[in-house]
Amino acid sequence: MGGENVQIEKSNNNSSSSSSPSASGPPPTCFSHFWSSALRAKTLTAPSVRTNDGEGLLRRLGLFELVLIGVGASVGAGIFVVTGTVARDAGPGVTISFLLAGAASVLNALCYAELASRFPAVVGGAYLYAYTAFNELTAFLVFAQLMLDYHIGAASIARSLASYVVSILELFPFFKENIPSWIGHGGEEFLGGTLSINILAPILLALLTIVLCWGVGESSVLNSCMTVVKVIIVIVVIFAGAFEVDVSNWSPFAPNGFKEILTGATVVFFAYVGFDAVANSAEESKKPQRDLPIGILGSLLICAALYVGVSLVLTGMVPYKFLDEDAPLSDAFASRGLKYVSVLISFGAVAGLTTTLLVGLYVQSRLYLGLGRDGLLPSIFAKVHPKRHTPVHSQVWVGIVAGILAGLFNVRVLSHILSVGTLTGYSVVSACVIALRWKDRTSRNDSSRLTSAWRQGVICLIIIACCGFGAGLFYRINASYILLIVAVVIAVLASAMLCLRHVSYKPLLSI
Repeated sequence: MGGENVQIEKSNNNSSSSSSPSASGPPPTCFSHFWSSALRAKTLTAPSVRTNDGEGLLRRLGLFELVLIGVGASVGAGIFVVTGTVARDAGPGVTISFLLAGAASVLNALCYAELASRFPAVVGGAYLYAYTAFNELTAFLVFAQLMLDYHIGAASIARSLASYVVSILELFPFFKENIPSWIGHGGEEFLGGTLSINILAPILLALLTIVLCWGVGESSVLNSCMTVVKVIIVIVVIFAGAFEVDVSNWSPFAPNGFKEILTGATVVFFAYVGFDAVANSAEESKKPQRDLPIGILGSLLICAALYVGVSLVLTGMVPYKFLDEDAPLSDAFASRGLKYVSVLISFGAVAGLTTTLLVGLYVQSRLYLGLGRDGLLPSIFAKVHPKRHTPVHSQVWVGIVAGILAGLFNVRVLSHILSVGTLTGYSVVSACVIALRWKDRTSRNDSSRLTSAWRQGVICLIIIACCGFGAGLFYRINASYILLIVAVVIAVLASAMLCLRHVSYKPLLSI
């Protein structure tokens, strides 16, 4: 890999003997060559720390910008919609749903923070961590699922943003009822609803792509401004609604029981998705080892505070049974005669969708850049503009793919597979923490003990995964709580075995 101080560790330790085919037997087959390549892992050493040599990305992002990247990626228009949707079932207990989802997200954010501080100098995020902890094949599969999620998500967000922009324009008499539906709301559907023309969405994507290609500083300024505006609007909404709260609406707090609160937590969990975008800014951070963990956790905590505040205000203003499904927050303020707040919410939704889309496009280009450098994609994706210090080719490609999807396809048909890549990335990152800690520990132990200890660890992880799946299945099919408790107990015991098994293996060699 040209220009990269990265060592590739082959899984085949006998590669040195392969230089003499006559001595090592028959030449390797295509299948064996594929596996030797697919099972290699990337090892980042001290020289892999990148510097601003004029050919790479430019370190211009400070702690404040990193926090705003995380907030900008997470807080979208959903804060004004999802809260009311979940509250119709969970009641005022939606606040607990957000807290539970936030607690689960914090655990994953800690994994990202640990890995981001461990590999602070190279872009790649979940892909990089999987490549380092496991192998090339696993990393590429993680990348493929993330890209499927990101591309469809960008197209979906672009369409929503176009619809909100048109809705704001229609507030003015000149534009009202004069804008064709195919401009921003999506025109007539074709081929059974698969195709739907939208003109404004690709235009918005093109504008954001130009900003991202222009420079990370310029795109960071746009994201920071829009995110600050969005957060201010949310804070205004919270304070304006606080004076309209009727505490009697909070009773009963969990009208449908704790089960609906847990169900709501699984829904609102995706409102926290986005903090991982900070990890993909590693190579453009001024002080990555210090700022990345703070940026990841800081953005998550800010989002949690905003979500809880909006939940309390919304359920306190209107009884949960009467919340509107499409625009609960706007309808709640309109019912109290605060129509100006409803208009403010529309502008907040535009700002939220803009930052979410901007950061999403930014993250995608950095992932393509990482794969281009590693040789898993054509070398054109590895090129960085010498003056702008941005991966222009990767960024343009990302914009083109999102533009085609947003302009021609009804992405709602594909939206049911959204977040699959994100959940995969979160799961893999958590597994990477375990794997890398295991590598650190076993590197100091006797190699004769590795096989049995590794098998024990794999068995424990499989048991934990099966118990987690079983607990979720039992919960969804309304099975007896005894089965749920048994699954949780077994998972806890397996986790204890996973941790305590290290105690019995005392290091034979310390360095």
